[in-house]
Amino acid sequence: MASGVSIDDMANAIMQGLEEYADLATEDMKEAVKKTASSVRSEIKQNAPVDTGAYKKSWATKKTAENSQSVTYTVYSKNRYQIAHLLENGHANRNGGRTKAIPHIAPAAENGEAQLKRLINAALKG
Repeated sequence: MASGVSIDDMANAIMQGLEEYADLATEDMKEAVKKTASSVRSEIKQNAPVDTGAYKKSWATKKTAENSQSVTYTVYSKNRYQIAHLLENGHANRNGGRTKAIPHIAPAAENGEAQLKRLINAALKG
C-alpha cells in the first residue's frame, strides 16, 4: 500500500496541513469577531435610553486593527460619547441628587463575549 508522501517529506506535509487549518481557523475567527461587534452595537442601540434618539442612532462599529492573525473592532458612539458613561453609571445632579443608571453597554458587552466564544467554538468544531 503506497501513500503520496515519503517519510522524508512527512514533516513538510504535516506542516502544510497545519498551516492550511490555521488559515481557515483565522478567517472563521475574524468573521466571528465581526458578527459579534455588529450584534453588540445592535444590542446597545436597542437598549439605549431615548430622549431625542440621537444617542441611540450614534452607535457604530469600526475595524481598528487587523493583521494576518487577528482583527480588532471597536463599538463606539460617534458623536455622543461624552454621555455614554453618565447614562451607563448615573451621575450627580446640581441639586445634590443622583440620576438613575441605565446599564445598556455592559450587558451588551457580556452578551457579546458569550456569543464570540460560541461562534469560535462552532467554527473550530465545524
